Amino acid sequence: MGLGTTLGRQLRQWLIQNPEALKSGRAIANRLIDALGAEDGLKGPIRDLANQPLLLHLLHGEGASQASARASLVAHIRQTYSPEVQAELEDLLNAACGQAPPPSAPSSPPSAPKPQAVEGQLRPTLRRLEPLAPGLVLSACGALVLSWFGQELDRLIFDGWGWSGGMVLVLGLASLSIGPWRQPLRHRWSLSSEQATRPREVWRWISAPWVHGNGVEAAVNLTVLLIVLGNSPLPLGQVILRYSLTALACLTLAAICAERWTIQRTWSGSSGAVCALIGLAAGSSLLHWKLLVFRPLGLSIPAWVLLLLVGALQLGWQLPRQQSGEDSTALQRLLASSCSWGLILGLLWALISRLQEWL
Repeated sequence: MGLGTTLGRQLRQWLIQNPEALKSGRAIANRLIDALGAEDGLKGPIRDLANQPLLLHLLHGEGASQASARASLVAHIRQTYSPEVQAELEDLLNAACGQAPPPSAPSSPPSAPKPQAVEGQLRPTLRRLEPLAPGLVLSACGALVLSWFGQELDRLIFDGWGWSGGMVLVLGLASLSIGPWRQPLRHRWSLSSEQATRPREVWRWISAPWVHGNGVEAAVNLTVLLIVLGNSPLPLGQVILRYSLTALACLTLAAICAERWTIQRTWSGSSGAVCALIGLAAGSSLLHWKLLVFRPLGLSIPAWVLLLLVGALQLGWQLPRQQSGEDSTALQRLLASSCSWGLILGLLWALISRLQEWL
């Protein structure tokens, strides 16, 4: 899938979510340019396409009117632009109106394999990552800065108090999930699938793991973090670094899946990191064939109990569609959630650790 298909699917998603906001060519152009990022070669053609009145007929029309507008736009594109730009703009139109690209004329099979085949197969994956690149880079750098800040706080304050890094992390997350400021923070700091590709909102990649959009989910996640990390020997800087990078990995994979299947999602909170810890604990317990038990406040809680309880709650939260117009399967919606990828990454890490012991 090329950049044109990515932009077309994003445009279709915006249309499903709020069609009234796409009633003018300027609004369409601004959104597409923001989503385009650093691909300067397409900014002019896309702005020109967005200013075509026929594009509004294509997006808001039906039946013969939509087909006629699409045919006229394709003819205009083929008369104006180079073949590379033509292909991207036609892909954008096809994806925006939910139609498959027209079949190409049959050609004779090549006599020998071309070395460009592997490169062509890699391009869709790289193109899918391009719109997310600013957020990924900023979030990775932010994780290092937060880790340094946590290290300094630990040295100046919490180390003298005897508080563990896990306890400080839980208290920090709790302070952002309660109080009169929780509602504004949920709105301003969370990350949606639409915002994930906007260069002007890349800071949400850093802030999203630190706020919770659901009060019940916040209580569950913080309780699990307290059980698993309450007595962690790791310093605060290391705890924050591992938490931030784990959340970033889960968000990245979930955002790629949401973009791939045009799923509307809003990500926030520590679900990815929490499920990664549970997956690591449950996987290690299974691979060592030994019961792993956490003992908070005198209780004995096996890792498999946390896996079943948190897994059941997350299924109830993640399976429903967040938008009524979505056409996605239950598995696709699960893969577009950070908690599912957290569980998968935790299990993989447990397997890698076990393999290292065997080797």
